[in-house]
This record gives sequence, structure tokens and C-alpha cells, in this order.
Amino acid sequence: MELRDLGDTGIKISPLGLGTVKFGRNQGVKYPSGFEIPEEGDLASLLSLAKDLGINLLDTAPAYGTSEERLGRLLHDQRPDWVIVGKAGEEFENGASVYNFTPEHFEMSLQRSLKRLGTDYIDVLLLHSDGSDLENLSDELITTMQNFKQRGLVRAIGASTKTPEGGIRALEFMDVVMATYTPAYTQEKPVLDYAATHNKGVLLKKVLSSGHTADVEAAFAHAFAHPGTSAAIIGTINPAHLQENVRLIKKALAESPA
Repeated sequence: MELRDLGDTGIKISPLGLGTVKFGRNQGVKYPSGFEIPEEGDLASLLSLAKDLGINLLDTAPAYGTSEERLGRLLHDQRPDWVIVGKAGEEFENGASVYNFTPEHFEMSLQRSLKRLGTDYIDVLLLHSDGSDLENLSDELITTMQNFKQRGLVRAIGASTKTPEGGIRALEFMDVVMATYTPAYTQEKPVLDYAATHNKGVLLKKVLSSGHTADVEAAFAHAFAHPGTSAAIIGTINPAHLQENVRLIKKALAESPA
């Protein structure tokens, strides 16, 4: 797959990103069926396949169980080959999500993520939304995240949002938004419109509605028909699904007017 610009960040990414929640957590997830967390040998093979398919984008978070620690071990000798999207603000404790959007927590969370991942920088750091986007995206927290960039701890900043207002605020002051945009859910389209106009990055989540989408090809076609879309993040631990997703995204890009 040909790499694409992530807005004006200078970061080049594959149009498909591999979400890694299933690398480290199988509780409290919204997939249609349960699954066992894979052994690290199987994950190493999956990452090797992803690289062979042209994927360089990985999405993780502290709330994804042991995903960060496992990626740190799996990528220890290949860090430059990958663009890592991390998050802060959500923790998964005792089977439930808890949130903390204070600057102090973000500092702690980032330092912990760097240690777990075995790296001295994260390519993209996002606020992990609880839905109260405008409240959480305070001036103080935005300044804190901008400071992370100035210190060289992250290359780009942004937010994984749940509202159009929050997504646009994030892009007004930061670089990247992770948004939801499907044929059945277009409420966040103004965020993609803003990004396309202002050359900002958009990573789409839940493109396949957490595995509930009946028409995967139509979902990808819809996602990449919008010029604001930089990439789609799809979480899978199934090599066949990964290969099929790459095939369908290539088809969507070839047919897209964007």
C-alpha cells in the first residue's frame, strides 16, 4: 500500500492501521463474539504479515490491557519501521473504564507508555475520550500536550473524539483526530470536512462497527470516499481478515474520487 500524509504532521502512514486492543484485552469489548488473547509468537507473525502487506501504522492505548507491554517486546528491534498511535486519559481497571484528563495524569501516562513500549517517543498521542470532548479538551490540557511535542516526546497530538464539536476543537489546536464515520453514522462528518479544508489528519475508528458491519466493502468505500480520511484503524488478530481488509481498502482507494 502506498503511504499517505497524516495531515500536515510530516508523518507518512499506511491507509490501514492495525488496532491492538485484542493484543492485550478481551474483557469489556464490543465485538460480536468472544476471543482468546493470542500468544506473542502469533502476534509476531501477524505483525510480520502486516509489514509485508505495507502496513506501518499501529494503534494502542493504556486501556488496552497488556497491549503496550507486548508491543514493546514485539517491536524492540524494529521501532523505526512503525508509526505508533498512543492515547492517554482512559484506564481499564477491574473490568471497567475510568478516566482522568488532568495534565498530571497525562504526564504520568505518557512516561509509562514510553517505558512499556520501549521507546523514547510516540508518533501520535491522542486524548482517549469519554464523550465529554469539549470539557476534556481544556486549554490547560491542550497546552500540556503541545509541550509534549516541544520536548520531543511525541511527534503529533490530537484526540479520539465522540462529538463533532470536540473533533473540530481538537483540530483547531492540534494535529490529528480519531473519529467515527460509517454509512450508518455520519454525525462526525463536519470533523472530516474541517480536516480536509485545513490539512489535518483523520484516523477513522469503528469503520466496521466493531465487527458488526455486514457489508465490509461498502464501509471501506464510504470511509475513503471522503477526502479528509487519512487512514482507517481496524482491530484484528486474524491473518485472513487482515489480508482481506488490505484488499478491500486498495479497491476502495482505486475507486475513490477523493
